[in-house]
Amino acid sequence: MKKTLAAVLAAALLQTTAFSEDLSGYDNKKIAWGLGPSVDSYNRPVDAVSSQRQFEELHGLFVGEADKKRLWLTFDEGYENGCTGRILDILKEKNVPAVFFVTLDYAEQNPELIRRMIDEGHTVGNHTCSHPSLPDCSDEKLRGELSKLHEYIKDNFNYDMYVMRPPKGEFSERVLACAKELGYTTVLWSFAYQDWQTDNQPAADFAYDKITSKTHNGAVYLLHAVSETNTAVLGRVIDYWHDNGYIVTPM
Repeated sequence: MKKTLAAVLAAALLQTTAFSEDLSGYDNKKIAWGLGPSVDSYNRPVDAVSSQRQFEELHGLFVGEADKKRLWLTFDEGYENGCTGRILDILKEKNVPAVFFVTLDYAEQNPELIRRMIDEGHTVGNHTCSHPSLPDCSDEKLRGELSKLHEYIKDNFNYDMYVMRPPKGEFSERVLACAKELGYTTVLWSFAYQDWQTDNQPAADFAYDKITSKTHNGAVYLLHAVSETNTAVLGRVIDYWHDNGYIVTPM
């Protein structure tokens, strides 16, 4: 994208509290997002590239431009496992921005971390109130899952969210249209790996090699902030990106 999402969407955030758009015209077939092994000449997953073309008009973000060596670093925050403070310390040391997708429960239980994210220049994203599969929700519940968390963060931190990530990566055209109506871009990813099992963490060298070998222009990295391994290798990963000319950019 030519501008940051903040610049593009700032004027559109929750532009109305009376939702008038009829979502019934949008396909609600559930898409469980995942990536196949095929990549293009820029090392970008072809599934992310094709989905970016397909869903861009509904403000979906899967991967950025092929000709720019920039990427986005995002973390999902379903619960706190003692790693987020250290992750924030590393990001501050490296002067790198990130996106943290939080649930309502996480925000309620960890206000000091939310405050740090905002104060230190990171993006706080909407990961819904109760982490449901959004295509399974009625229009009313779908809107409520996003707008109630939005209002909570606004009321308690004076911060307007503008990006969301659907729980479990499950979405549909209808979900994207609803999020767009609410002023959101829906952010999926072009890289993720099995990092969320806290009792079965990958080895540090394996994780480092996995993450860095998949580096590509416009990458949207999904890492889970509960991972001790991600925390351990994060500084090295950022150094690798910088050494190879990549810029981690704000969303």
